[in-house]
Amino acid sequence: MELYSGYINRLIEELSRLPGIGSKSAQRLAFYLISMPEENVERLATTMVDTRKNIRYCSKCYTLTDHEMCPICSNEKRDKKTIMVVETPRDLAAYEKTGRYEGVYHVLHGAISPMLGIGPNDIRLKELMQRLQEDVDEVIIATNSSLEGETTAMYISKLIKPTGIKVTRIASGVPVGGDLEYIDEVTLLRALEGRTEL
Repeated sequence: MELYSGYINRLIEELSRLPGIGSKSAQRLAFYLISMPEENVERLATTMVDTRKNIRYCSKCYTLTDHEMCPICSNEKRDKKTIMVVETPRDLAAYEKTGRYEGVYHVLHGAISPMLGIGPNDIRLKELMQRLQEDVDEVIIATNSSLEGETTAMYISKLIKPTGIKVTRIASGVPVGGDLEYIDEVTLLRALEGRTEL
């Protein structure tokens, strides 16, 4: 038995398709949207449609933008000789929040995963290699510490090393506030190998 009318049910169904939104959250969002002033709902809907229509990939780093080049690539103050390779635009955003990295990025839009049928040609590796024809001193590989991320990092490293460009991997290890007894052996080993002098 349906509890609500067709429009409400459709709205709940569409909202529940969003990642991380279950049926209860979708229902809560639906009723919130219904209670909003109509002009606010229209503004939200228009913004979503306009964003979807106007977003494209940056012509340099392949992050999402609404211009030919993203604000990072078009910023003259950024160090164009240092490229950090990340898996997704969300990873790029996470590093930007630190406010400490002054180079540029390259977004792969995925990681190599033979089990999922994702190979080197399915991510933006060819575009990265084209960028390396420019004046680049260092490539920082900042893929996730997952099996796929590690596979991708090793593959990229093997591609780049013959060019003579310095290739580095972000350190990974013990999180702040983490208890050593609960951390896996691989993470502890990486933390030990990536230790720095105090």
